[in-house]
Amino acid sequence: MGIIGWIILGLLAGVIAKTLLPGRDPGGFLGTTLIGVAGAFLGGWISARFLDRPVEKHFFDLYTWGAAIGGSLVLLVAYRLLFGNSRK
Repeated sequence: MGIIGWIILGLLAGVIAKTLLPGRDPGGFLGTTLIGVAGAFLGGWISARFLDRPVEKHFFDLYTWGAAIGGSLVLLVAYRLLFGNSRK
């Protein structure tokens, strides 16, 4: 999967994660994309390291999407714990 695929996957994973955890988070198109792409990398690393299941490099692999969304959720929760309601 190329860089464009990672960006699209990250954007969609970030949007899904924000939908699952509504609230005030770093917003906008760029923030959602960055959280999603970073979440995809984090989810893939967690999957390979702790679950002994490396993520396939296919865009339409369900496990890849699960890892990306899960990693994005972890980053959103971490952001809320670190910064709380600092955005008023």
